[in-house]
Amino acid sequence: MAPFNIAYELLVTRLKNFQLETNRAFNFTASPSQPQYFLYKFPQDVDSVIINVVSDAAYPCSVVSVQDIVCPVYDLDHNVEFNGVYQSMTKQAAITVQRKDFPGEQFFVVFVIKPEDYACGGSVPSSIHGNANRTWNLQRTKSLQVTIVPSIKKSVYVQAMFFSFLGFLSFYLGSVVVAFVHYIRVQRKASAGRLSPEHGSGIMTSSHPISASTPEGSSYGAIDESSSSGGRQMSSPEHRPPAGSDTDSSVEEESDFDTMPEIESDKNIIRTKVFLYLSDLSRKDRRIVSKKYKIYFWNIITIAVFYALPVIQLVITYQTVVNVTGNQDICYYNFLCAHPLGVLSAFNNILSNVGHMMLGFLFLLIVLRRDILHRRAMEMKDIYTLDYGIPKHFGLFYAMGIALMMEGVLSACYHVCPNYSNFQFDTSFMYMIAGLCMLKLYQTRHPDINASAYSAYASFAVVICLAVLGVVFGKNDMWFWVVFSIIHVLASLALSTQIYYMGRFKMDGPDSDLGIFRRAVMVLYTDCIQQCSRPMYMDRMVLLIVGNLVNWSFAIFGLVYRPRDFASYILGIFICNLLLYLAFYIIMKLRSSEKLLPIPMFCIVATAVVWAAALYFFFQTLSSWEETPAESREKNRPCILLGFFDDHDVWHFLSAAALFFSFLVLLTLDDDLDTVRRDKIPVF
Repeated sequence: MAPFNIAYELLVTRLKNFQLETNRAFNFTASPSQPQYFLYKFPQDVDSVIINVVSDAAYPCSVVSVQDIVCPVYDLDHNVEFNGVYQSMTKQAAITVQRKDFPGEQFFVVFVIKPEDYACGGSVPSSIHGNANRTWNLQRTKSLQVTIVPSIKKSVYVQAMFFSFLGFLSFYLGSVVVAFVHYIRVQRKASAGRLSPEHGSGIMTSSHPISASTPEGSSYGAIDESSSSGGRQMSSPEHRPPAGSDTDSSVEEESDFDTMPEIESDKNIIRTKVFLYLSDLSRKDRRIVSKKYKIYFWNIITIAVFYALPVIQLVITYQTVVNVTGNQDICYYNFLCAHPLGVLSAFNNILSNVGHMMLGFLFLLIVLRRDILHRRAMEMKDIYTLDYGIPKHFGLFYAMGIALMMEGVLSACYHVCPNYSNFQFDTSFMYMIAGLCMLKLYQTRHPDINASAYSAYASFAVVICLAVLGVVFGKNDMWFWVVFSIIHVLASLALSTQIYYMGRFKMDGPDSDLGIFRRAVMVLYTDCIQQCSRPMYMDRMVLLIVGNLVNWSFAIFGLVYRPRDFASYILGIFICNLLLYLAFYIIMKLRSSEKLLPIPMFCIVATAVVWAAALYFFFQTLSSWEETPAESREKNRPCILLGFFDDHDVWHFLSAAALFFSFLVLLTLDDDLDTVRRDKIPVF
């Protein structure tokens, strides 16, 4: 590296401490002109060891290598990577070595000080620019301490696997107990004859009065304000198609109810009323709507298969490259708690994702049980399933269960070799989970006007494309952040308009050219200037104003700070919007004098507690692909659970439980309305 010839002296000395001992720290110094290597022999009862290397100084940059006992020993900067396993190092390094990888049951530990620090994140040395002095090379001396400790035994692997599976099987047991208790209570109520229309019709007191002139036998949703369209409402339960034709019947995906022009004007009359009730937005044929929502389920299975297969192939290739080349700078593990199994370098990070898969499958079973009970009630023409409560459509719930399972699969794939290039694998289905939860929450009281599966998944695809572009261009390119912020703000405004006007604000039709702009100006003038003190839909306006402020704040934050972890930035946007909407929904539910039953209340509390604990462990950073591999290893920490799992594994366990409880909140939140007429359930 020096720009001129250097005079040197050769000194040969006998090493007194050439062989390293187990559980005994050894201190030494090394420099670019004086690399060090030592011998280690496996004790009889040890099958795996961890080589821990620490230094007080981050620089000079160094390389730690484990090599088989062969000659020559590769202990120079230009050849240390030719043999064995190696890591770059600043202050800390850790390499797990297994006896089975060394037939002679011994190996060399080699320490090389690099002549420059660029590989570890340091600056380019001044010598390259011709400003070196004769002592430059001699000043690059580094004090190191190496300790070789036995790794965990095979019994710990078994304990960890039992802990993981039994811990989540307890959720299955709890679900069985709750289902059994619910079954006993229903049987007792049925035998007591307490389930009758009069029993539940007055449970909820609406925040807005219902017209007393509404006939009891009229089609559901007959309210004063909609009397002009009452003749076109759906027929009474007695005249509907038989319930048995729910899913097996070949129905068109869009009913005639949507295509008749007079019904379009009917929709405009109904959905632009000041006070809306669930009966106003559940007027379509239930079979057609249910079939439409089941497209979410089948589409996400297709997406999961086509997304997961290339991901699995790619991470297998990554792991193979790591194993063949020995370059442990490719993957950003927590090397102080990375327990190998077979070809996998960090089996613990993969095992901890089993919770997402097990709880996702359990949620599917719970939804299937509800679906079967609902179908039976429909076959019996139970009045509560026809004109009472929230319309039961389970397609989105099935899609959420599949998404939770796929999050476990793809998170496990990411942790096979976590790095900058494949982080989107870990977040793609998180976007889908957050989006599906928001869609489900909106669908609950707007069953007729929710987004179709095709447009929803197309939107998720756009988000994932933006996430990939952000990973590629988001670090330094200001133009990307400007474009993304504009798209973000415009999307927020467009979505707000659709939500505020219940989908009745159309950008097409005969006035879709210049007339649409004139109409938009008139709408803004009427609702925002003339009625600024009292918008027509006050509750919706408050939610949308707060939501837009939150989203604009995210956009401004992105423009100013340009966070390097763009995938997590987008995920933060999704989660904040979901929490905001959920809080609004619960507040409006309580404002409408509706109740929270014990099970949803328990799920809400459990969700809050478990999410708080999970986020604590999530922010315990153990590695970071935003930095160099050597700098990332400075954040590595030992295991904290069973000597096998680290903080991030605990995050996996707790986040799986938190998502499961979050799904249960959405599934059970409106169970109190099962005995309330739909023309008494407000829409918000």
